[in-house]
Amino acid sequence: MDLYLIRHGLAGQHGDYANDAERPLTDEGKRKTRQVAKQLHQLGLKFDLILTSPLMRAKQTAEILQAEGLSKHLEIADCLAPGGELQQWLDWLATWRAPNKVLALVGHEPNLSNWAEILVWGNAHGSLVLKKAGAIAVTIPDSGTPIATSRLFWLTPPRFLGSHKL
Repeated sequence: MDLYLIRHGLAGQHGDYANDAERPLTDEGKRKTRQVAKQLHQLGLKFDLILTSPLMRAKQTAEILQAEGLSKHLEIADCLAPGGELQQWLDWLATWRAPNKVLALVGHEPNLSNWAEILVWGNAHGSLVLKKAGAIAVTIPDSGTPIATSRLFWLTPPRFLGSHKL
């Protein structure tokens, strides 16, 4: 099973919103995320499901991915919010996982890069950097624990998935 961990696009300034969960993508963030989504679509990528953080900027990113034809299905998962627990997602995954499925998680840093490192190496080293609207992809084994048994196959900053203006 292939898993794509995608960071939300460029969002408004952290201190400008009373409730950080409502901080939206900027116009530039929407534009760049749309460019990335179009390039992913042109590469032939399709997700069986996009699972997203409930925060506004992540939901908007997931909706852009969906609007560009990358998936028909989108669900919200609280475990993808900042500070969310990997084990909670792993419990969900156990009920959904099947061979040849492709899943996208849309969320936040440092969770996504830490989760990728744990899936590949067994613990987080802080070595992977996931830029806004960037993607990390790992292949998860069809059965058993995905921790320290998954294989990293893609780490792409957004500048390689859009125009030269990224």
